[in-house]
Amino acid sequence: MKVALAQISPHLGDVKKNLALHLEYIEKAKKKRTDLLIFPELSLTGYTLQDLVPDVAITPGDSKELAFLLKAAGKTAVVLGFIEERAEEKGIFYNSVAYLFDGKILHIHRKVFLPTFGMFDETRFFAQGKNFFTFPTPNGRTGMMICRDFLSYGAGYLLFAGGAEIIIAISAAPGRGLSGEEGFGSSRMWELMGEMLSRFSNVFCIYCNRVGFEDGKPFAGGSFIFNPFGKLLCLASYTESQMLIQDIDMEESREARKLWPYKRDDKPEIILESLKRIVGKYEY
Repeated sequence: MKVALAQISPHLGDVKKNLALHLEYIEKAKKKRTDLLIFPELSLTGYTLQDLVPDVAITPGDSKELAFLLKAAGKTAVVLGFIEERAEEKGIFYNSVAYLFDGKILHIHRKVFLPTFGMFDETRFFAQGKNFFTFPTPNGRTGMMICRDFLSYGAGYLLFAGGAEIIIAISAAPGRGLSGEEGFGSSRMWELMGEMLSRFSNVFCIYCNRVGFEDGKPFAGGSFIFNPFGKLLCLASYTESQMLIQDIDMEESREARKLWPYKRDDKPEIILESLKRIVGKYEY
C-alpha cells in the first residue's frame, strides 16, 4: 500500500484556495498511484481562525467542497481536516477529520481533547467530540485522531482495543523550543508518541503535521510513519511543504502481533471495570 503525507501550509480562512491546493495534491498522488493521501489538521481552513470559525464551517452532506474532493479522489482514499457544522446541530462547530473514499465519507472524527493552554483556546470556538471509533477501509481497519488526541495514551488505547491496524493522527502542532538536533524541541515528543503507539499497539502510526506561519507562530512539520514494530519508516522536513510518499506492507501488523501478543493478551473488560471504579470515586 502506498501512503502520501501532504505536509502543506494552508491559507488562513480561504477555503477556495485550500480546496485548489487539495485538488492539486490529489492529482499528484493519483499520478503516483497512491492508495491513501493524508492532509493536516484543519487543512481546508488554516488553524488560528478564532471568530472566522462560523464563516468557514461546512456541513458534510451539503458541502460543495467535499463533493469536489470526493469526485476528484475516486479510488484514492483522502483524509483531511475541516470545521464541521452538523445539519442537526446548527451553530455548533467541531474541529473534524474526514476519511473519503470512492464517493463516500467513510468516517468523521471530531476532536475530543481541545487544548486551552499557551497559544491554544479551542474550547472557546469548538464543541468537544465524544468518541474514538475504528472503521473498516479498503486499506485495513483504521482509527483517527486530531493533534492533542494523539498525546492521550487513553485515546490510543481505545483505537487499539477497537482493532485498529492503522492509526492516523493529523495535526497543526507549532514548533516550540530549540533542539541540539534537527527540528524543534517539541518535535521529539510527537515522534516518541508515534514510536510508542506503533510498537505497543502493533499498528502503522501515521502522523501528518502542517508547516508555515500564522500570527507569527511556526508550525513544526515533521510528519512521519512508524511501522508495527516501532520502526521509523519516513520523516518529513520540519520546515518545508512536501508530499512524502511511503510504501507500507499491511502484513507487518500480523507479523508484529505474532511476535508481540499485546492484542491477544489485552483485557479491555478489566480496564473498563477499573475505570468505572475510578470515575465513581470522584463522583459527587
